[in-house]
Amino acid sequence: MTKTALIAHLADELGVSKKLAAELVNTFIDAIIAGVKKQGEVRIQGFGTFKASHRKAREGVNPQNPKQKIKIPAMKVVAFKAGSEFKAAIKKS
Repeated sequence: MTKTALIAHLADELGVSKKLAAELVNTFIDAIIAGVKKQGEVRIQGFGTFKASHRKAREGVNPQNPKQKIKIPAMKVVAFKAGSEFKAAIKKS
């Protein structure tokens, strides 16, 4: 499902305009991003957890020239871990 399809689905389910549904989706996404930036983690019970973590610097291989080694810098990354209700719903499908 794309973001546009999600917006259309919400608009149909809630009986609101697509513009309002788009504002809801964008506000929700912005809140998750702000929460992960500020607190490092956002938990939505039954759905899952968005968490920021630190990935160490490491040495990698240039995909265009596999003999060439490159340094990959340390960086912050975000991960999502599905909640138990989400996992159960997928298993049943």
